[in-house]
Amino acid sequence: MQNLPTKEHFSVPTTEQNYQLQDWQKGYESQRQESAYWLEDIEGEIPKDLQGTLFRNGPGLLDINGREIAHPFDGDGLICAITFKGGRAYFRNRFVRTAGFIKEQKAGKILYRGVFGTQKPGGWWANAFDFKIKNIANTNVIYWGEKLLALWEAAEPHSLNPATLETFGLDYLDSILAPGDPFAAHPKIDPSCQMDNGAPCLVNFAIKPGFSTTIIVYELAPDGQLLRRREHQVPGFAFIHDFAITPNYCIFFQNPVKFNPIPFALGFQGAGEGVEFQPKQPTKIVVIPRNPSQKSIQIWETKAGFVFHHANAFETEDNRICIDSICYESFPKVEENTSYKEVEFDLLSPGQLWRFTLDLKAERVKRELVESRCCEFPALHPEKVGRTYQYLFLGAAHQATGNAPLQAILKLNLTTGERQLWSAAPKGYVNEPIFVPKPNAISEDDGWVLTMVYDASHHRSDLVILDGRDLNGQPVAKLHLKYHIPYGLHGSWTPQCFNF
Repeated sequence: MQNLPTKEHFSVPTTEQNYQLQDWQKGYESQRQESAYWLEDIEGEIPKDLQGTLFRNGPGLLDINGREIAHPFDGDGLICAITFKGGRAYFRNRFVRTAGFIKEQKAGKILYRGVFGTQKPGGWWANAFDFKIKNIANTNVIYWGEKLLALWEAAEPHSLNPATLETFGLDYLDSILAPGDPFAAHPKIDPSCQMDNGAPCLVNFAIKPGFSTTIIVYELAPDGQLLRRREHQVPGFAFIHDFAITPNYCIFFQNPVKFNPIPFALGFQGAGEGVEFQPKQPTKIVVIPRNPSQKSIQIWETKAGFVFHHANAFETEDNRICIDSICYESFPKVEENTSYKEVEFDLLSPGQLWRFTLDLKAERVKRELVESRCCEFPALHPEKVGRTYQYLFLGAAHQATGNAPLQAILKLNLTTGERQLWSAAPKGYVNEPIFVPKPNAISEDDGWVLTMVYDASHHRSDLVILDGRDLNGQPVAKLHLKYHIPYGLHGSWTPQCFNF
C-alpha cells in the first residue's frame, strides 16, 4: 500500500524500452496443432517433488479459415495440460469440441456472432436479430468433483476427459444447472469452510443481466454435490467477471457501465462493443452473506473504476472486509472496426493493485493503492483464499511505470512492501502465474510459480518454473514446447496425475 515501505530487489533493469509490438502480436497467431508428447527440451531441472497437473485455457483460434475474429475473447478454447511426476513432464493440448466449434470447422467459415465484436460474413443484415452466441469454453478450466470442466461465464461448462482432453459435452453438474444456465469462469475454492466442518468447497456464481441483475451463488462439495444456492437481485445492469470470498461473504464489484443493446440487436456490433464506462457513476460493492440464514445483502459505493479480477479478500478482527483487486481507471472499451493487435499501450491506463477496505461499523469504504506497476492475473497460496495473506504473485510489466504488455512475474510482500521481479523481456511475454506449494513447505511462499511464456525469438511457448521464495534468481526450469500457445486466460493446478 502507499504507506508500506517499498523494498525493490529486482534482478533486471526496469527503464529501457523492453518490447517490440510486432513480437507481442505474433503471440496472437492461431495454433491449430493438437499434440501429446514428453517435454524433453529443458533448461534446468524439473523438481522431483513437483507432482500434479497444470491445466490452462485460452483462445486457440484467432481466425476461422483465414478470416480473423474481432477479439481474442471470441476465440475457441484450447486446453493445455502439463503433468509433472518424478522429475518428468508430459504435455497435451486439444480444442474443446463445442457444438459451435464443430460446425464452424466443418463449414470452414464463421457461423456465429461473438460477444466482443466478431460478426458473421454478410454485413449487418446477416447479423441483425441473431442472438445465437457460440459457447466458446475458452476462459478457465478446473478439476473438481472428479470432473474436468472448461468454463465460459455466459453458458454451461463443458466436461472433458482429464487424461486425453476429449470433450464429453455440456455438463449440467448433476442437474444443478438447467439448459442455458450460465456458470462463471472464476470459481473460488474455500480451503476450509466453517459451514462444512472445515471441508473444502467450491464457490461460484452466475449472472443473469437485465434492467436489474440476478446474482446466483453456488457452493459445491468436493464430490460435486450442491451444498448451498442463493439468488439475489441488484439494481441496474452488471458487468461482473470475477468475485472474491471470505469465510462469511461473497463480494462482487458492480462496475459503473451502461449497455446499449440496440446496435447489437440490429447487427452493427457485438454485445461487448455496446458496454460504455460511466466515470461519473460510483463502483458498487455488493456483499452477500454465504450463510443462507442471513438474508440481507449490503451495497457499498466507492470511486469509479473498472475491475476484471480480484486477488483475494479477508475479514479482520475489527469488523472490516479487505478486498485486493486489479483496478483500471476506466473500461478498456472494445472499439468497432479496429484491430485488437494494434494497441497503443502508452495511451491506455494500466491495471494496478488496489485495496478496498469496508468498515462494517462506520459504513465507509477506504481505497488504497497497493501496487502502481502495470499488473494483472493475481495468484496466491491456495490455503490463503479468503484469509489474511502475505504474498501475492502477478503478471506484470517489465518497466516500473506506464502501461505495457505483461513480460514479468512480480512477487509482492504485503507485510513488508518488498517486491521481487523475474522478467522474460525483451522477447518473452508471460501468462497468468499459478502458485504450487511444496509438499513440506515451511513458509507461505515456499513453492513454485508456474507460468506459460511466449518466446517471440523462437515463436514457441515455454513453461517456466520459478522459485516462489526468490524470483530474482534464475528459473528452476524452462520447458520448451514444440510450438507456441496463443496467450491464455486462466488455469488451475491439481495434485492428480493423469498421463503417467
